[in-house]
Amino acid sequence: MTLPDASPGFRCGYIAIVGRPNVGKSTLMNALIGAKVSITSRKAQTTRHRITGIQTRESAQFVYVDTPGFQTRHANALNKTLNRTVTNTLTAADVILFIIEAGTFGQADKQVLDLLPANVPCILVINKADRIKDKAVMMPFAQQVAAQRDFTAIVPVSAKQRFQLDILEKEIEKYLPENAPMFGEDDITDRSEKFLAAEIIREKVFRFVGDELPYTSTVLIEKFEEEGDLRRVFAAILVERDGHKAMVIGQKGARLKEISTQARLDMEKLFGGPVYLEIWVKVKSGWADNEAGLRAYGYE
Repeated sequence: MTLPDASPGFRCGYIAIVGRPNVGKSTLMNALIGAKVSITSRKAQTTRHRITGIQTRESAQFVYVDTPGFQTRHANALNKTLNRTVTNTLTAADVILFIIEAGTFGQADKQVLDLLPANVPCILVINKADRIKDKAVMMPFAQQVAAQRDFTAIVPVSAKQRFQLDILEKEIEKYLPENAPMFGEDDITDRSEKFLAAEIIREKVFRFVGDELPYTSTVLIEKFEEEGDLRRVFAAILVERDGHKAMVIGQKGARLKEISTQARLDMEKLFGGPVYLEIWVKVKSGWADNEAGLRAYGYE
């Protein structure tokens, strides 16, 4: 790996992206780095791992860390593991982006805010600002939230519309430490293609099965082979019950086919070459409440 030349004053550091589930953390990170490395869906708890996204500019390298939304509803082993991932990420961050939704600041947001270490610069990012038609209400809302903590900056953005992301990036850069770059200038993530393949399939499962399927489904890559530009991916979707298996497969296999097709297209776009993809659906009861099982499936 060739690291970019670092001029005097070059900045590089970790930026933790935190917030309650479904405020747009993954969408924001993908928009900031200009590539889709963290999966998104309307379903809460989509992000389950610490995902790193990298953006290198002439004067700085931004190492974004997308975190799971902090979980307060269920106390199973999976959610305890997700929450541990969030708190571990915060302790290593140079800058924190605390993401909320424009016009909404509830108890779940406050619970996440209370977790943030006081000694790390924290920027309040008000996402989905384009949804607020009456801009006069934005200032008092921002002031209400700002009263909760001494934020280093407040930046309204729209991750989907890429509104004010340049301003946000400039604010982040101010607080990054002077460091040499940690990654190559063309790197966009530190995650393997095998990991990204599993995440892409899991996103499609959530997208096409929706609220019918409990969030405890996951994806296991059983074999990942490279031959020139071609990737061969053999994956298993793990569900808790036979009824869930039928949901994923769909009538005459139609839903599983759609999941496979859309996942393959996303992989080809991200990996820059053809992908051969086979997916099975398997029943594995209780995996989400088993610490050893979670580690076996790649949860930290």
